[in-house]
Amino acid sequence: MNIQVFGAKKCFDTQKAERYFKERKIKYQYIDLHKYGMSKGEFSSVKAAVGLKELINADAKEYKTLNMQYLGIGTAAEEILFKNPKLFKSPVVRNGRQATVGYRPEIWNEWE
Repeated sequence: MNIQVFGAKKCFDTQKAERYFKERKIKYQYIDLHKYGMSKGEFSSVKAAVGLKELINADAKEYKTLNMQYLGIGTAAEEILFKNPKLFKSPVVRNGRQATVGYRPEIWNEWE
């Protein structure tokens, strides 16, 4: 398993995800989503696994600031999301080509 946890330090679900992997002694790599974002390849892989709509956090203040509610789900929304990592729901947990958004221990359990 090659687990990557993309999250925000102040996000409660990210902290729970990290605790989940630590308690099971599963090695993972933590990436601060707000600071570093995702590479194009990582973004494409996660988007293919979960879908673009699942990645967008409609509760983020940037969502309204950038008028995302009027864009719909398309290329423009994808570009804005990629350039503004604070719009991502967190945590985004990636295991190769598989990915989840949010705290999803029932799915991570199947990966073990």
